[in-house]
Amino acid sequence: MLTKNIRLKGFGITKNKKKIALQVSKKLNFYKKSRLINSFSENYRFDFNNNSVNKFKKYTNFNLIGMGGSSLGAKAIYNFMKPKIKKKFNFLDNLNSRNNNQKNKDQTVNIIISKSGNTLETIANYSSLKQKNKNIFICENTNNYIKNMANKLNCLIINHKNYIGGRYSVLSEVGMLPAIFMGLKPKNFKNLNYLVKNKFFIKSLIDSVVSTSYFIKKKKYNSIILNYDELSKELFEWYQQLVAESLGKNSKGILPVVSNMPRDNHSMMQLYLDGPNDKLISLVTCPATGTGTTIPGNLAQEAGMPEIGGRPIGDLLDALSGSTADALQEAGRPVRIFQTERLDEATLGALMMHFILETLITAGLWQINPFGQPAVETGKKLAKARLTEKSEDAA
Repeated sequence: MLTKNIRLKGFGITKNKKKIALQVSKKLNFYKKSRLINSFSENYRFDFNNNSVNKFKKYTNFNLIGMGGSSLGAKAIYNFMKPKIKKKFNFLDNLNSRNNNQKNKDQTVNIIISKSGNTLETIANYSSLKQKNKNIFICENTNNYIKNMANKLNCLIINHKNYIGGRYSVLSEVGMLPAIFMGLKPKNFKNLNYLVKNKFFIKSLIDSVVSTSYFIKKKKYNSIILNYDELSKELFEWYQQLVAESLGKNSKGILPVVSNMPRDNHSMMQLYLDGPNDKLISLVTCPATGTGTTIPGNLAQEAGMPEIGGRPIGDLLDALSGSTADALQEAGRPVRIFQTERLDEATLGALMMHFILETLITAGLWQINPFGQPAVETGKKLAKARLTEKSEDAA
């Protein structure tokens, strides 16, 4: 059990557990004192006040413009909590040269997020919007393009703390301001103080790190998420960045791959079950029995599957996730199972905290820096150099 609403059946590795558990506890105590970890707690103070943002709450349409960690966290919140959210969010988090002049209604608020304030794709996407009357900018308090543009437009600027990297920013202003506009309460996500005192959460965290360390030594470098919960799809896109950018350094790393199920039962599962045994598998479910459209009995009979006739689709989904877990275990594949009993802010916050702490502590054990992304920064510099070169050629 991870929390009262999240059941976790771990990988079950016990080898060197006591030794690694001691290291995990030391790393956890170290990170608990950091300013970054404080941003996950209830004590963290946002760099905005209610008066500055209240005037935007009346609007029902929002564009969130950002790349990577500037958008993935808010997008995960929006989709995980979608049944509860009445407002419309549009995420401009990639480039599409065929979709210039984005359509947006007059009553739309633009939230533009870039930690550096100089993200090329974010600047390009903002420039493609027809309506730019209502804007909120989130960036570092430095001399950068986004901040300078916001000042010229006389728009609200919110400081992106320089010690909070994009992929760790979901519980800071970057994720929580959009959450407020979605009608959600930040305090319901931010349960760090409770979680680090919860023996079940800490035990699950230690078990996860111990098992990951053990399997990495066995050259299992691929982390596969088998996601049976449609509302969690974007959560694991956020997870991909967290793991890839934090741990993929110094010729080390884990390749995170997300499979949306049961669709990938019909494509990727053959590889997972019968291909190289070089994967760690996390299966994610949310109990669905008794939910969804009922499958007509005559249709099931004609298809030669009378056992599903008269049953809701949720029954089929749960049967498929259970059989997948059984098949993986029979094939000797390492698998852990997350089962979310309730889809709410506390559940999502706890899952994010688990994955963040798991990643940070794993990085500490590997003696790599989980912050920064030097290889990505190299790519950005090369892109700017190409654009500069083309401008000079055109001149």
